[in-house]
Amino acid sequence: MASIQKRDTGRWRARYRDAAGKEHARHFDRRVDAQRWLDEVTASIVTGQYVDPKAGKVTFDAYFRDWSTRQVWVESTARAMDLIRRSVPFGNLPLKSLRASHIEAWVKSMTTAGLAPTTIASRMNGVRAALGAAVRDRLIVDDPSKGVKLPRRRRAEVAMTIPTTDQVGALLDTSDPYRRPLVALAAFAGLRLGEASAVQLRDVDFLRRQLAVTRQVQRKAGGGLDIRPPKYGSERVVFLPDGLVQLLARHVEEFGVSSDGWLIAGGAGSALPPTTANQWWSTTCRAAGVDGVRYHDLRHFYASGLIAAGCDVVTVQRALGHANATTTLNTYSHLWPTAEDRTRTAAADLFAAAQPRNRRAHG
Repeated sequence: MASIQKRDTGRWRARYRDAAGKEHARHFDRRVDAQRWLDEVTASIVTGQYVDPKAGKVTFDAYFRDWSTRQVWVESTARAMDLIRRSVPFGNLPLKSLRASHIEAWVKSMTTAGLAPTTIASRMNGVRAALGAAVRDRLIVDDPSKGVKLPRRRRAEVAMTIPTTDQVGALLDTSDPYRRPLVALAAFAGLRLGEASAVQLRDVDFLRRQLAVTRQVQRKAGGGLDIRPPKYGSERVVFLPDGLVQLLARHVEEFGVSSDGWLIAGGAGSALPPTTANQWWSTTCRAAGVDGVRYHDLRHFYASGLIAAGCDVVTVQRALGHANATTTLNTYSHLWPTAEDRTRTAAADLFAAAQPRNRRAHG
């Protein structure tokens, strides 16, 4: 319901009631301006774009906190999102006052501070998720972060470090014997560090040469360890090479397992803490003379080996526990042969088969 009335002052009062029955009014010097305003409001209601003019007064920080309580996140995601909330300089701004310029200035400050493009993109994704929710809650009309440009990420083939076979061999040789399986489980089975730390004896099927990846070890925010399913629901079965099966069998024969079944335990037989695993990795890299290689790069080593052996995208995705094939392609597409490579190889095979000696052999 909407109407326009002329007041005693000579001004025009335009008013309407929203779907909740709440009245909204504005005063104009000209009737045509009052009508234009009502037309715009009516159009926004019809198209589903209507937002209460008084909405959006809540600050970004307050809305982010409230929105966070409704999200189904694992603890590590909740910690990361809270870090994002605390990192923005516009937390005290009302949502309706937030502009693209505020977000651009934030991105620029992170870039100037030397944050990696992937870190900036991750933080922006968190902010955009909250602003998208605010749009759906009809607190703001549109997401002010739309169109804000982020620094370019390095191409995967440039940013990715793939250890050489010599480097992996050196890491295996110099690791303390008890934790040597951590190297092997990443380099030859593609496990993440938290997953490798969480392997128990019952996960290894020595006869079928399989490993069930069902859990990971993570640090709790307040201290202590959290044993939970792998990230992105990436429970999987990994098919093990004979050499890795033998390495694990020798490990069990020599060291046994903890009372709780951990293949590689921490102090007092508990699960291996991430801090201890990270310290071991740094020590091992120094002893092996391997610089600039992260533990996660051993997963790249494993993936590159699968791709070089001709494995397709879905096979690699399942082996690595990626949420979908798109993640695998975005990460490793540069390692797969291009159409040019396949065409040249196929043509070379045809050329070789067509040579006189080969024709006689085939005949």
